[in-house]
Amino acid sequence: MAYTNHYPETEPSRAEVDARGEVLLLEFGAPWCPHCQGAQSAIEAFVAEHPHLQHIKVEDGRGKPLGRSFKVKLWPTLVLLYRGEELARVVRPVAGEDLEPLRGAMVGG
Repeated sequence: MAYTNHYPETEPSRAEVDARGEVLLLEFGAPWCPHCQGAQSAIEAFVAEHPHLQHIKVEDGRGKPLGRSFKVKLWPTLVLLYRGEELARVVRPVAGEDLEPLRGAMVGG
């Protein structure tokens, strides 16, 4: 799955996310967020390194249930999951090396 460069209008439910059988990278943020915009090249490169990784952008904000279920406080927050289990998390990455915790936790591709 390729890098996703847009935020879908609807977010998946927590149950849908937990039911996925593949490695999943949730990117919580907002299209207008300067921190999110600044992290995009590093995120895109990371996703390109892992062709089997499912990447989903989630437009987060007050009262958004998926972000609250993951206790997201700052943007962007990247959560790496496998079968609903959190493997790693990175908050406000700037460069590729900031994503090392995700690389170290990658499963199956």
